Amino acid sequence: MANELKYGDRVHLQNGYGNWGGGYLDTNGASSDAGAKYGVSTADSPTRAAGTGTWQILSATGKADGTNVVSGDLVHLRNLYGNDGGYLDTNGAASAEQKNAGGKYNVSTSKDKDRAPGTGRWRIFAQSSAPADQNVRAGDVVHLFNAYGDNGGFLETNGRGPGGGKYDVCTNAYYNRSGNVGDWKLHRA
Repeated sequence: MANELKYGDRVHLQNGYGNWGGGYLDTNGASSDAGAKYGVSTADSPTRAAGTGTWQILSATGKADGTNVVSGDLVHLRNLYGNDGGYLDTNGAASAEQKNAGGKYNVSTSKDKDRAPGTGRWRIFAQSSAPADQNVRAGDVVHLFNAYGDNGGFLETNGRGPGGGKYDVCTNAYYNRSGNVGDWKLHRA
């Protein structure tokens, strides 16, 4: 089938909050976190600025570009802002307000695939796909689980976004604590 996602593909990730109104995963402004490159929030458009909402899927286990992405794989997500927006990364604690709702870590990008062991690795889990052959496809809804400390939490939207972003992004102990905040729909870029 032609709809399977392959390593090296570029995608936009749309958040499921508010009936898919949670915005698109986006880099937005410099981050003050140690070793970080850009802050991460969501934006109304996948193309707020050139490349800010575009992510390249790379294998974190050495699978070759062009190989199918399989549900349960460990991946890196590389942002393409300025052709080098950094890698999606957990960095520092979630805010106090986010922690009150199960939040674990803040999310930013880093110049390194793994700023610290596991911070830039995400296990991708598709809710389902058709056919049910384990491959991940464009249009699938996924959860992204961070590998930091073997339990970095699930990527989610939580609270108002900083710097003009729509919603802030952190990880959470719960895979979908409320209103589909942990659901991400994959769209080809």
